[in-house]
Amino acid sequence: MAENLEFTQSQSEDIPKQEVITAQELLEVIEEIEQYRERLVNETISAAQKAKLSQKTALAKIEPELAQIDAALQNLRTQQAALVHNN
Repeated sequence: MAENLEFTQSQSEDIPKQEVITAQELLEVIEEIEQYRERLVNETISAAQKAKLSQKTALAKIEPELAQIDAALQNLRTQQAALVHNN
C-alpha cells in the first residue's frame, strides 16, 4: 500500500500546476477577443460589399460565431469582475 502512495505522489509531481491568471491578464484577453470580433464583422461587411451581397445576409452567416464570441466574452467579463471583487 505504501508503494501505491509513493506512486501517487510521484504522479502528482509530474502534473503541471494550473497557472493563476490575474484580472489584468483577463482584461487583456477580453480586449483581444473584442478586437477579433470587430475585425471579423468589418471584414465580413467589406467582403459582402465587394461581392455585392447585403450586409444583413453576410452578418447572418457569421451570427453563430458571433454568438459564441459574445458568450465567451461574457464569461470572461464575469470571471474578471469576480477577480477584481475578490482582491
